[in-house]
Amino acid sequence: MTLPPDIHPESGSRLPLVRREDLDARGREEFDALTARGGASLAGLRGPGGLNLHDARAAEFLNGLSRYLRFESGLPARQREVAILITAREHDQAFEWAMHEPTALKEGVPPATIEAIRHAAATNGLDEGDAVIIELGRQLFARHKVDAALYARAKQLFGERALVSLVMLMGNYAFVSAMLTAFDAQLPSGQASALPPKK
Repeated sequence: MTLPPDIHPESGSRLPLVRREDLDARGREEFDALTARGGASLAGLRGPGGLNLHDARAAEFLNGLSRYLRFESGLPARQREVAILITAREHDQAFEWAMHEPTALKEGVPPATIEAIRHAAATNGLDEGDAVIIELGRQLFARHKVDAALYARAKQLFGERALVSLVMLMGNYAFVSAMLTAFDAQLPSGQASALPPKK
């Protein structure tokens, strides 16, 4: 596959890879956490964490928030991955989708839920929690408004605190989408986008 001319082959994006030796002590800690085997990052330096390291001080806060929202906020893994996938789909972010679809399957998100998100299909017949998260993402990112009926359903289903965490997570992944899009993060070599154009 031929890369666009403004893409660095090592990083797979418009930004070069950050070199550990160019970072200060705190930046090196973030670098080491990002590249650690078995760490929280799904893409390492070639993903959003690597892009964030170009502002290592900001990365310290962003990566901490991301870790908290994903793993410490109390959101069940299935809800977390549905929220990430709908955010990726609504932003047409193929890299983000590619990193999280396998995780979603591993965490028990049914294939029917994934396909409904992928193809922007109706949520009828899906698990209620999955359907509400999908509809919430669609309203947030496509309509820029959440109607009262959906809000009431989400609040009743998840409770206020979990709903706040869920929206924070979606906002965090909207930020991730913006970074991946602005810096044109490429899919791994030989991998095509799994997101068809929306109808």
